[in-house]
Formats: sequence, structure tokens, C-alpha cells
Amino acid sequence: MNRRDFVGLTGLAAAGAFLLPGMPSFGETLVDPARLLEPVMDAAVNKRLADAALNAAKSAGASYADVRIGRYLNQGLFTREKQVQNIASTESFGAGVRVIANGTWGFAATNNVSEAGLAKAAQQAVQIAKANSKVQKEPVKLAPQKGYGEVSWKAPIQQNAFEVPIKDKVDLLLAANAKALENGASFVNSALFQVNEQKYFASTDGSYIDQDVHRIWPTFGVTVVDRASGKFRQRQALSAPMGLGYEYLTPKAQDKVAGPQGSDVVGYKNSYDMLEDAAAAARQAKQKITATSVTPGKYDLVLDPHHLGLTIHESVGHPLELDRVLGYEANYAGTSFATLEWKKQGKPYGSKVVNIQADKLQQGSLGAVGYDDEGVKTKQWMLIKEGQLVDYEKIRDQAHIVGQNESDGCCYSQSWQDVQFQRMPNVSLQPGKQKLSVDELVKNVDKGIYIAGNGSFSIDQQRYNFQFGGQVFYAIEKGKITGMLEDVAYQANTQEFWNSCAATCDESDYRFAGFFNDGKGQPSQSSAVSHGSATTRFNGVNVINTARKI
Repeated sequence: MNRRDFVGLTGLAAAGAFLLPGMPSFGETLVDPARLLEPVMDAAVNKRLADAALNAAKSAGASYADVRIGRYLNQGLFTREKQVQNIASTESFGAGVRVIANGTWGFAATNNVSEAGLAKAAQQAVQIAKANSKVQKEPVKLAPQKGYGEVSWKAPIQQNAFEVPIKDKVDLLLAANAKALENGASFVNSALFQVNEQKYFASTDGSYIDQDVHRIWPTFGVTVVDRASGKFRQRQALSAPMGLGYEYLTPKAQDKVAGPQGSDVVGYKNSYDMLEDAAAAARQAKQKITATSVTPGKYDLVLDPHHLGLTIHESVGHPLELDRVLGYEANYAGTSFATLEWKKQGKPYGSKVVNIQADKLQQGSLGAVGYDDEGVKTKQWMLIKEGQLVDYEKIRDQAHIVGQNESDGCCYSQSWQDVQFQRMPNVSLQPGKQKLSVDELVKNVDKGIYIAGNGSFSIDQQRYNFQFGGQVFYAIEKGKITGMLEDVAYQANTQEFWNSCAATCDESDYRFAGFFNDGKGQPSQSSAVSHGSATTRFNGVNVINTARKI
């Protein structure tokens, strides 16, 4: 796109603010979009640089060292109604060196990606580790890890989003806006985020790992204003951020999953129809203005995967991070009720229907990589089996604490300049083994509510008591959708909620929800994670009315 076209599209709003929940942060340096396609990372060069760092660390007294050379590319396009508000392309390039010396961790980073620069960073990391060892109570114990030699992994994308002309992406966003406006939207914002992490990892274990990771997130927010009553309602996109390329934005009929009959909800698997969803969002936002306000009470809830993903994230994913369990991590909403002592008591986390798996493997998921950021080959493992808590999420220096000798491969850093630490893998509710459609699931509900999309939520510092809203709500009476509801939120605690899980649809309904920037740590870091599930029923959950009267 040339400057004249861009100015014509943006008008005076180019610098306007774009507000949607959960915006990912960009790297440090704004660059020309063409820069994102220039080759920078070379495995042979990176091996030589990495060896310089590893050798310098060992010479300085490190018993273990690893180095990550990373190039992090981001692009975001932002529009509102008929105008482009902003286009930003960024690049961040550098290296981080982590060591163990005197039984203690040390870390240093540099943007001087040369043999001398990395050797200096390695020496600084060792100095930091030795200084830290003066207050270290116990030496770091790493789970054993074999070296893999020179290996590589690439996200199995079909079309690199960065190679798609910016004009094509802008046209898509503006077409989605137009669909929303045609269907009654008063305002609409849309955005497209793309991420490419080019990462090279090497360690004194003997691994040299080259990886190319891609993520994409199309999203929008629609607002409908009823000027007669002064009411306004919104609906966010039902897209999921994915570990895919631009092929995700070419809709395929086989990837569309209809919600229960009468709901006008469509979910998406491995491709997304942004125009269809934008049109539906405008219609549904308009319907919300005259929807019936919910009567508080106990309801059976039928939760769409795009909604259930957030509940899984907050009530299972975070409380089973081992550092939270141990009290080592409390930033971003606390520690965990599911302590080692609680696990020993054998209390059920959920009903026997609840089987929750962690992984870093599922194709198309945000968490999928070949190896984590400390050189561990990724895998899948059970967290909850038939309702019982059986394991946690852990990395190399945590495994021995729970009597294990293997990392789960869920160590991650958001960039070369941040130290890697334990992060949430994909955490997914397994679909039912018996054939069960969404309509069949609803058929067995006498008094209930169907919920799709993420809304506001809150959860306490132990990840136990919570409240969740959604995007759209539909009343279920005697097995049928009878109309739209408003002002719905449900309250429960983690145990009672997951123990109320009565049934989940089969694999044909299984799909991802996801979060592009899950926050954790201090200083804060962001990671991306997916949560798979099929539509699921929870019986007898407390629903409140969230309406406000002024």
C-alpha cells in the first residue's frame, strides 16, 4: 500500500486509540513491513554464536548454561468503521543467556548478537549467579535432559501472514466492518494481529534447536445503540487466536460448527469466517437490547467452547501451575487452593466426566512447539483424570519437588531479554467418547441457559471462588432454546463447578478458545495458550442478574 492509499483510508483517525480487551504488546522497534520478510536467523551462524556463549559460561564457572537467540516479529492492523486507525510492524532481536553457578541461577541478555557480545552476557550471567548464591538456601536441581543435537521445528502453516499484502488485510477488516454496519451496528472496531517467533536454543546438554513459531488473531468489537431508549449493547468476535498462518482467514464449511437450534450461534475450528461472524455479531447485539433480563436462580448451563475456554484457563490452568501451588508465584491473581496437601486428601476436582489434559502439541493451538525454552521436547499429560487431580504443570527445576524426574516441557519466555520460567501449556477438557451433539445435549435440559463467548469475570486469590459472564445467552426450557437473555453471570467455586459437570459433546464439536497474552510474573511476561473443549453441560449452577440501576 502506498502513502496516498494509506492516507486516504485513514483520514484524520490514523492516530486514534483502538480499544479491545487483551491486546498483545509489540516489540521494541517499529520497522517497515518489508523488513519482517528479510532473512536474519541462520542456524549455522547461531550455532557458532551459541557456542561462544556456552564456552564463556563454562570458563567462568557455570555448571550448566543455555542460550536463546531470538527474533520476534509482530504486526497489528487496526480499523474502525470505514477507516484504518493504525498499522504497526515491529522487530526485536537479541540473545539471553541463563546459567547455574554455585548451585544458583543467573541470567543476562544483550542486543549485541556477536560472539563477543554473547560471551560478555554469559560472563555477566555467571557473575549474577555467584552473587545470588550468597542468599540461596538450596541448590538448583534440574531434571535430567538429554541433548538432541541439531534439530528444528516449524509451525505447519500453509500461508505466512507476513507475506500477505497489507492492502489485502485492510480490505478484509474493512469488509468485516461493512458487514457489521449493514446488519445494524452503530460502531465497529476490528484488528488483525500476527506474531512470528524465530528462536534458536542451545545448551550444555548438547541441544541446538532452531524453531519457527507463528500465531494469528483476527478480532472485532461491535456496538449497537438504540437512540430511542438510550441503551447500547456490544458483542465481541467469536474467533479464537490460533497457531496458524493466514489460511485461518479462508473460511471452510467443514470448520463451521452450529450452536444449538434456535441460538443463531456459529463456532469455528481451523478456519474463521470473519464477515459471517461480524454480521451475526451486529444482529445479536441488536437483539440483546430487547432481550429478557435473567431471573436469578439455579440453572443447568450449556457452555460453548469459546466461552468454556476462559473458565478452564482460570479455574484449572492457573491453579495447577506448580509455582503457584508452592507459593512461589502470586502475581496476576494469586496462588492456588490445589496444594500438594490438598491433592493428598484425594478430594474430587470434578465429576467423573472431567478429563483434562495438558499439552504443547495440538496442531493449530497457540501453545504448540517442538521444544520448550529450556530444550525439553514437548508432550501431553493428564492433569485431571475422571475428576481426580493427578498432576501439575512443571519445568526442570520443579520436577523433583513432586517426586518426578522429568520436565513437562512448559518453560517459556516472551522474548530474548526475559528469563524463561514455568508457563501454562494448552489445557483442554477432553470431549465425550459417546456420540453426543449439541442439540442432544440441550434436549436433556429442563431449565437452563446456553452461553457463548467470553465476558467479564473475577476469581479470588486462591483460584477458588469465581464469577463468569459471556457474550450471548439463550434460555433453554424443556429441551429447547426459547429466546435471548441478558444480564447473566454464574457464580461457583472451582470444586462445585467441575463436580457439576454432567456431559460433554463428542469430538465433532471439539474446538479451541485461546488467549494471545496471558500475563504472569514480575516483571510481567505474556504468553499465548489455547484451551480445547466441546460444548459441555453443568447442572444446578447459581446464576445472578448483573443489571445495574442508577
